[in-house]
Amino acid sequence: MWRLAFAGSLGKDGRGNKVGRIAAPATGAAAAAQGGGLAGLAARAGGWIARPLMQLSGARGDLFVWVPLCLALGIGPWFSLAAEPGPPVYAAVTLGLAAAAMIRARGPEMAQIPAAALTLVLAGFLLAGARGHAVAEPVLPFRYYGPVEGRIVGIDRSWSDQIRVTLDRVVLRDVPPGRTPARVRVALHGDQSHTPPEPGLTVILTAHLAPPEGPVAPGGFDFQRLAWFSGLGAVGYTRAPMLVLEPPAPDAWGLAAHRVRMRVSGAIQARIEGQAGAFASALMTGDRSGITAETNASMRASNLFHIISISGLHMGMLAGFVFATLRYGLALLPALALRLPVKKLAAGAALLAATAYLWLAGANVATERAYVMAAVMLLAVLVDRRAISLRSVAVAAVILLLREPESLTEPGFQMSFGATAALILAWRPWQAVQGHLPAPLRPVAGLLLSSLAAGLATAPIAAAHFNRMAEYGLLANLLAVPVMGTLVMPAGVIAAVLAPLGLAGAALWVMEIGCRWILWVSDWVAGLDGAVVAVPGPPAGVLALMAAGALVAVLARGPPRWTGAGALALSALLWAGSGRPPLLVSGDGALLGLLGPEGRALSQPRGAGFVAQGWLEDDGDLAAQDQAAARPGFTGPRTAREAVLGGVPIRQLSGKAAAGALPAACSDGALVILAGDAPEGWAAARASAPQGCDLWDRRRLRRSGALAIWPEAGGGLRIVTARHISGDRLWNSRH
Repeated sequence: MWRLAFAGSLGKDGRGNKVGRIAAPATGAAAAAQGGGLAGLAARAGGWIARPLMQLSGARGDLFVWVPLCLALGIGPWFSLAAEPGPPVYAAVTLGLAAAAMIRARGPEMAQIPAAALTLVLAGFLLAGARGHAVAEPVLPFRYYGPVEGRIVGIDRSWSDQIRVTLDRVVLRDVPPGRTPARVRVALHGDQSHTPPEPGLTVILTAHLAPPEGPVAPGGFDFQRLAWFSGLGAVGYTRAPMLVLEPPAPDAWGLAAHRVRMRVSGAIQARIEGQAGAFASALMTGDRSGITAETNASMRASNLFHIISISGLHMGMLAGFVFATLRYGLALLPALALRLPVKKLAAGAALLAATAYLWLAGANVATERAYVMAAVMLLAVLVDRRAISLRSVAVAAVILLLREPESLTEPGFQMSFGATAALILAWRPWQAVQGHLPAPLRPVAGLLLSSLAAGLATAPIAAAHFNRMAEYGLLANLLAVPVMGTLVMPAGVIAAVLAPLGLAGAALWVMEIGCRWILWVSDWVAGLDGAVVAVPGPPAGVLALMAAGALVAVLARGPPRWTGAGALALSALLWAGSGRPPLLVSGDGALLGLLGPEGRALSQPRGAGFVAQGWLEDDGDLAAQDQAAARPGFTGPRTAREAVLGGVPIRQLSGKAAAGALPAACSDGALVILAGDAPEGWAAARASAPQGCDLWDRRRLRRSGALAIWPEAGGGLRIVTARHISGDRLWNSRH
């Protein structure tokens, strides 16, 4: 039986890092000579196992880039569990983490790196669980209509293009404080011009509120989870005027940045009219409430939507402009340049500018992510390390995952780090070839390469989350991003510096020209034929497999890279071969969608618009709801729609007369969807009927969530509920 012998001395690898020397077991002919038969086979197997472990041990200095992946391998499974882990699970994981940490500290050298990886994986699982419980707040357990009092802490736009406000310090009539949500979000319908929303205002309004809804289809985007980690316990709308109870408190320091943000935003929009002003305000302050749904749609279709949000692009351009201006400005003064660390002074000033930008734009997830990435690179300059490297990206990812592990599931996190890693990986080949290009072509070629690399890295992520790809996104970015870097962001910084002196007019004029150009490019590209290609949503787990495969293919060395390439190929095959549910039912029974030759036919042309759009997008279908409702599939009046799936009659009842139509509809084994509550005792009555039906009323659907239905080969239907897929978790329990 073979064993490993450890040398007591330390050697150095090719990079000068101290590593332990491990006496590897004899393999091949030497092993056979030492002991034939099973002994030789065991020795060869030991060599196959030991060799990669020895290589890992010798590459310690390069392994930090794997830390975020290991954390993600623990965080991701926690979010995908079908049931909330209990104390026994957490206890077992904690014991496993302690054992792995002990091996990492005191075990054989070849086992230390695998033990460290396992420690990080288990730590990620525990971190996600701790975060899920730490953000727990009451969720409204029922639908509510009545007065809502609270303080405005957020202003944005809803899916239906209405201004909406987020309130804290919430008071609801007849709801005890222990069951009142910490935050609610209300869309403001109707004329609300008499009370412009302002951060810090304490307001009262009459609103319809409901608990956050689950996925529009089993396995779809889970808004309940997003709301849980955002602290939202209820969402709704109002058509009544919003009234002011108290002005903002002068000592409300926590909202000071928000108030400054809205004032700066108002000042920018007062100087720059129309959507150009709203766009400039979004770039400089993060206030997107002035951007209309039409502009958002245009930016998405042209693949320029990333410009609207405070992302790494803005933070990098702002910090880069400040850094370059100070560094090269001070370099023009020999008396200072020869005596002071000009580069570090410029990096420190850029870090302060980025911090001020973070304070002004607000500490949301996207802005924090951009700031951390910029700060890590600037700090690397201050400590004489490489500012742009995969290690810097890994540090930023680790910081964000430790602080907010739920960000792993968000498209912003995935796209930001995917694009940044792709740009860094493309930098070395670019350095090798740029010297062979004519000087005038280098900026254009560099921009083309960076846009191509970032686009290839983010395209699958965008397609998985948003179900569409911009065919001419590269063209739009080539025309818009240089203007952002050379006109818009520099002019914005100069305007911010000159604004206290009242001299920001010229800089804002330059900024307006750049913003109007970007919006024109967006509209022009979005209007081209075939600008948007719809993509069906991938099955669960495919995007995670694709991301893991890409990371292994990029970060690993030698044969393991082929494992990553194989995972990429497998994920593409699974995505291409996935099928959509033939029948979908919304969580309130108000909408059904039947897949047919022309696409998904919807049972209603209006109502449940958010659900309809989600279904069609997941199908890879660009049709509008009324167009999908005109497709063949459903018959009958709006209040009594009928269809057939796998030989089983499908009936949807809605309206005031729906309950009275139940006896006639509940026959011949039909599947009946009632957009309302069935009469008391109806369930017992239909159970005794020989030719009954499978009735799903609003009460039953409220417990199950949306339905996905397939016909069975032997007859009948297979029904999968959203609750079955998402499981019984913290965010979908009624508190």
